[in-house]
Amino acid sequence: MPISPSFARLAGALFATTTLAACAGTGPELPSASYAESQSEPTEEYIIGPLDQITIHVWRNPELSAEDIQVRPDGRITIPLVRDMPAVGKTATQLQDDIRDVLVQYIEQPIVSVIVNEFNSTFDQQIRVVGSTEQPSSLPYRANMTVLDAMIAVGGLGEFAAGNRAKLLRIDRSAGTQKEYRLRLADLLKRGDSSANVMLKPGDTIIIPESRF
Repeated sequence: MPISPSFARLAGALFATTTLAACAGTGPELPSASYAESQSEPTEEYIIGPLDQITIHVWRNPELSAEDIQVRPDGRITIPLVRDMPAVGKTATQLQDDIRDVLVQYIEQPIVSVIVNEFNSTFDQQIRVVGSTEQPSSLPYRANMTVLDAMIAVGGLGEFAAGNRAKLLRIDRSAGTQKEYRLRLADLLKRGDSSANVMLKPGDTIIIPESRF
């Protein structure tokens, strides 16, 4: 029995729809990163991590100050009058407040400043890109970082990557849950579709599957 042209067109449309659905990632899409958002703006404060190097200055007390102290692997630091102070997981402001609370026992109204000189980034502030890419990596997060920045850093998509089935995993720290979002990396990298570029947050993971056919 011959197949009518209308039936053939309908079958073709259904096949195309099914194919696109199979290629699409799961979860909602994130808002596009606009040009205004990509401009340098303050972001979340840096969290001190192991092996970071910091300088601690105590105003009018140079004997209590210290330069280029490396945070130990156990997450602590030691300076004059302050022994084994936990530093990991704190911002510079939080650490200087904790040091001041110790020094106030020895000197009157200490004024403490903490500067992070070298950043090694804690795990929850890294961006991880895994799967079908040229160079799966953990990248230090920086302010106003986008998916495009991350993909350039890892060399782009792999030869058999299904870029439009990629997904982004993001931890919602306030709720203690993980959310999943769709990414259109093929549209972004191969077609130059800027609407597929999205902002990243510290701790994001980008997963890129391989094509099924």
